[in-house]
Amino acid sequence: MLVEKNVPLQALNSFRIIAKAYSLVRVASQADVQTALASAELAAQPKFILGGGSNIVLTGDVKPLVLKIEIMGRRLVQESAKAFVVEAGAGENWHNFVEWTLEQGYPGLENLALIPGTVGAAPVQNIGAYGVELQDRFDSLDAIDLQTGRIFTLNAAQCAFGYRDSVFKHAGASDGSGLGLAGRALITQVRFSLPKPWKPVLGYADLERKMAEQAVSEPTPQQLFQWVCDIRRAKLPDPNVIGNAGSFFKNPTVTPEQCADIIARDPKVVYYPLLDGSIKLAAGWLIDACGWKGKTVGHAGVYEKQALVLVNRGDATGGEVMTLAKAIQTSVYERFGIRLEPEPVVV
Repeated sequence: MLVEKNVPLQALNSFRIIAKAYSLVRVASQADVQTALASAELAAQPKFILGGGSNIVLTGDVKPLVLKIEIMGRRLVQESAKAFVVEAGAGENWHNFVEWTLEQGYPGLENLALIPGTVGAAPVQNIGAYGVELQDRFDSLDAIDLQTGRIFTLNAAQCAFGYRDSVFKHAGASDGSGLGLAGRALITQVRFSLPKPWKPVLGYADLERKMAEQAVSEPTPQQLFQWVCDIRRAKLPDPNVIGNAGSFFKNPTVTPEQCADIIARDPKVVYYPLLDGSIKLAAGWLIDACGWKGKTVGHAGVYEKQALVLVNRGDATGGEVMTLAKAIQTSVYERFGIRLEPEPVVV
């Protein structure tokens, strides 16, 4: 197995932050992982799993062994009267996979189009957009325990999905017990259950506007896919043009009483009632209300078209990005009493 040394990571993270990996191994199969774990030298090293690099902020060079996930493959596993079950390798580009499912006639993921990153990273973050979360379409996944080399399978309940959350974002106990799998599980394949008959998930203002503009009352999966792509491209910067990690902060949830208090002070606040009775606030609106849209700290800035997105304006360091993020958090807390939580992993 080839261990690459001093590997530049600027092209491997969507923020385009300059950093390097001291050591990197490219993983194209489960066997590659097990080979690395069988090496006395590599097995003893701390490890960092790198997918598409779309949800990380690098604040320096990466000292742990980087396992760059490049496991490919897409296939229909099973078809029944209720659903198509499709599988993809963890290294597959997420958007390309969504596009492929539609081309094959397996709709259901169209609302999640154009989300950056890889298939393997999608369950970690429980990605979501326009009324659909990954957990709504999830079947199961395969992973490898980086401590034991054991291959195991998890269903949705075992992944403990939450809002932009999963068991893969929490550490277990130091003795290996507990439910947390952060840094321990390397996802290799993910399967999705795409329900029959297909029904469009609508209800968001942007989608309703597209329906009205095009006089379409019953969109096809392909139309919905294209609308989501158009909406995202109009609002969000292309990481290939402007370095960024997409939405930088989670939308905070508050009680109805907290929301009413904010509405009393700022009637224009954007919010969404949730099924459990809590209220989700639009983090982008909170940041914009504090005057951050378009502002810059060092070489890191807030995107002019969407305050929820932090961008690299040219050679920004991870430290500059986090300084900006912390300043935004302070502003929002001082004005609204809300603590914003970053989505990306800070390395």
